[in-house]
Amino acid sequence: MPDARRSLGRMGEELAAHHLERLGYVILERNYRCPSGEIDIIARDGERVAFVEVRARRGRTCGTPEESVTPRKQARLATVARVYLEEKGYTDIDWGIDVVAVEFTPGGVLRRIELFADAVAEVV
Repeated sequence: MPDARRSLGRMGEELAAHHLERLGYVILERNYRCPSGEIDIIARDGERVAFVEVRARRGRTCGTPEESVTPRKQARLATVARVYLEEKGYTDIDWGIDVVAVEFTPGGVLRRIELFADAVAEVV
């Protein structure tokens, strides 16, 4: 991954984590990895466990950040979420997959940061 893109992703994740905390989420883990994939942020939103995918974009040439969460990515996120829940022994817990869109102008100025709670329907 090119350095500029990696830097944009890290900045997006930092902004997303702060945004979630301001909304009352409690961050449990960041950059959780398993053989099935990776989840940017795992947090508690009350009694619910939120698996948060952060998408950062500079400009809209390739669409909005939230539009980049493809059905394939959604399926991978659901698989990783299930692995995490099993690993932690959570059997009967409310959980969902959220997306935080972080959008910058082409010049690098933050345009918006927006949470889409339960943005991904559970993939069976």
